Amino acid sequence: MSGLFSAASIPELRKRVIFTLLMLLVYRMGVQIPTPGINGDALAAFFEKNASTLFGMFNMFSGGALENFSIFALGIMPYISASIIIQLLTVVVPQLEALSKEGEAGKRTITKYTRYGTVVLSVIQGFFIATGLENMTSPNGVPIVIDPSLQFRLMTVLTLTSGTAFIMWLGEQMTERGIGNGISMIIFSGIVARMPAAVANTVELIKSGELSLIFLPIIVAMMFLVVGFIIFVETSQRRIPIQYAKRVVGRRVYGGQSSHLPLKINVSGVIPPIFASSIMMFPATIGSFIHVDWVQQFSAALSPGTVYYYLMYVGMIVFFCFFYTAVTFKPDDVAENLKKNGGFIPGIRPGKKTAEFLDHALVRLTVVGAVYLSAVCVMPTLLIQQLNVPFYFGGTALLIVVGVAIDTIAQIESHLVMRNYDGFMKSGRIKGRH
Repeated sequence: MSGLFSAASIPELRKRVIFTLLMLLVYRMGVQIPTPGINGDALAAFFEKNASTLFGMFNMFSGGALENFSIFALGIMPYISASIIIQLLTVVVPQLEALSKEGEAGKRTITKYTRYGTVVLSVIQGFFIATGLENMTSPNGVPIVIDPSLQFRLMTVLTLTSGTAFIMWLGEQMTERGIGNGISMIIFSGIVARMPAAVANTVELIKSGELSLIFLPIIVAMMFLVVGFIIFVETSQRRIPIQYAKRVVGRRVYGGQSSHLPLKINVSGVIPPIFASSIMMFPATIGSFIHVDWVQQFSAALSPGTVYYYLMYVGMIVFFCFFYTAVTFKPDDVAENLKKNGGFIPGIRPGKKTAEFLDHALVRLTVVGAVYLSAVCVMPTLLIQQLNVPFYFGGTALLIVVGVAIDTIAQIESHLVMRNYDGFMKSGRIKGRH
C-alpha cells in the first residue's frame, strides 16, 4: 500500500494511471451499448445455451460485448489478426522488411498498414456475423434479428467496424499516454469483467447438480497453483554474465565492471496465446455462421474440446513463441552493441561468436517457454472441460490476466525507481529468478 501511495504522489504517474482507468471505463461503457436491430433476450438465451462452446470463449475475449452484441462486439481481435498478418508479411516482403529497419518512421508506416488491415478484417467479419445472425434463433425459436434485410447488414458492418476502430484508438492512446500495453489492458479488463459472471455461473452449475461440490476445492486449488506457477516462470530469468574491458582515457580508467544480460524464460510473454486464440477463433467463428456441410465439418473439427483443436492451438503457440522472439530480440544487434561498448561474455569471443551463443541460449529458452505456455493454456482447459466449468477459469485467461498484471506493475515500479521510491514491496522491486 505504501508503494501505491508513493505512486499516487508522482504527478506524471498519477496522470497515466488515471488516464488508463478512464479509457478502460469508456471501453466498458461501450460494451453495454447494443447494436441496432437485435433482439437482446433471444441473443442472451442463445449465449446461455452455448456458453461452453466457441461462442463462450469469443465472448470472454470481448469482455461480454458479443453476448450483448454491442458496438464493440468484434473486440480487439481484428487488430490482433491484422498485426499477425503484417508481421508475417514483414518477414517475406522485402519492402516491409526495409520499413521495419527504418526506425520510428518505418514503424509508423507499418502501424498505418495495420490499421488499414484492421478495418478490412472488421468489414469481412462484420458482414459474416450479420449474415449469420439473420439465420439464427434462440432455443425457443425466436429470431435474433428483428428485421433481416440489406439495411441491417450494412448498419451492422458499419457499427462493428467503427467500434473496433475506436477500440484500436483507445489501445494506442493507453499505450502512449497511460500505463501498460493498451491492447493487452483491454483484453485484461474484458476477462476480469467476466469473472463475477463466471463465479455466478459456477454457483448455478453446483445448484443444478451439473458440477459436483466435491470438485470445487480442486478447481480453486488448481487456479492458485496455475497462478503461482505463472508468476514464478514470468519472473524467472537466465542471467548471462557480461564483463566490460578497462579503458584508460587520460588519467582515468573506465569500465572493468561486471554486469549481466537478463533473458526471460518466456521472452514472448502473453502474445503467443493471444495470437493463437485469435487465429483459432477467426475461421471457426465464420464457419459457425455459414450453413454449408464442409464448412460445418471444418468448424466442428476446430471447436474447443477436439484433438485437432488442441494440436493446432499448441502448434500456433509454439510458432508464435519462436516468431515473436525472433522479431523482438536480435542476437546480432545485441552482440554488436556489446562489442561497441567494450562488453563481452567471459569465454566467448566478441562479435559473431557472441551472437551465436546468444542465439543458442535464446532457442533453448524459447523451447522451455513454448512448453510452459502450451501446458498452462491447454492442461487446465482439458481438466475444466471434464468438470464442466466455464472458459473463464481456463489457463489462457489466467495467463493473460497474470501476465498483463505483472507487466503493468513492472512499468509502474520503473516510474517509482526513477523517482527514488522502493516500489510496492519493502524488500525492493520485482526481481527475476535465475
